[in-house]
Amino acid sequence: MTTEPYERLEAQVRALLDGESDFIANAGNFAALIHAELPEVNWVGFYRATPSGELVLGPFSGRPACSRIPHGRGVCGAAAVKRETLVVDDVDAFADHIVCDSASRSEIVVPILRDGELFGVFDVDSPIKARFTADDRAGLERLVATFEEIR
Repeated sequence: MTTEPYERLEAQVRALLDGESDFIANAGNFAALIHAELPEVNWVGFYRATPSGELVLGPFSGRPACSRIPHGRGVCGAAAVKRETLVVDDVDAFADHIVCDSASRSEIVVPILRDGELFGVFDVDSPIKARFTADDRAGLERLVATFEEIR
């Protein structure tokens, strides 16, 4: 996937979220849009950080998911602790992977920072191993930055 689809998605995100300031409404629409428009993904959503460092499920699109992720656990927890995007080509090879949907084979998690503090993470799963490329990483980081800019 090249950056062009992400440029189109960014324009769609801006139009979809224009004029709305509610996090739940925007996060739900953002997750639904990414789930519908990115090929070969099976789960897209947010986890919000709690003061204890635990991640709590937020708006998402896909099958039911883990409601809470303990501090530092799984791909989402590792990305939250490191405060950097993690791309996992094979979740079965990730030692601390938490199985929420057994169909997921690869994953990308983008941390969300607000005023330098961890707000949460944006998580995308795929049933295809090694689904996420450098273009996907850059594109999803850009989309999350756009989401944060609009909020």
